[in-house]
Amino acid sequence: MKATLRIFLSVLMMGVLTNTYSQEKTEIIFHKPANPERAKAPFSEAVQAGNLFFLAGQIGMDRSVGKLADGGIQGETEQTIKNIQGVLKHHGLSLDNVVKCTVILSDINDFKAFNEIYTQYFTNKPARTTFAAKDLAAGAKIEIEVMAIR
Repeated sequence: MKATLRIFLSVLMMGVLTNTYSQEKTEIIFHKPANPERAKAPFSEAVQAGNLFFLAGQIGMDRSVGKLADGGIQGETEQTIKNIQGVLKHHGLSLDNVVKCTVILSDINDFKAFNEIYTQYFTNKPARTTFAAKDLAAGAKIEIEVMAIR
């Protein structure tokens, strides 16, 4: 009987300690963008929860000229990734910190051409989901959002 009671109390204490630890409050920071013009957007470019960074989706907009990058899906993919690199760099991170990508293509038939560019940049092979949607913002061919860890 005593051994059973000790086991029960041990399991109960482990449950209490585990539950207490999992209930710690994680600080959430809604970061300001590096570019003040981007602060007008109705969303945060990056949100930090503990050591995790959640980046808003990026499209292949070349912000220096205010238009989508030339070169079709491959040009837009490269510009999209450069935009992601810029946001990551602002927070002291790089593509090596990315653990998850969500890729949205306006045409699933662009998958192979997109992947040729994507694999040149994401060499660590983060987890990824890719799907197609009928229309993307600004007539873009691609949008990528990422999650990164510090």
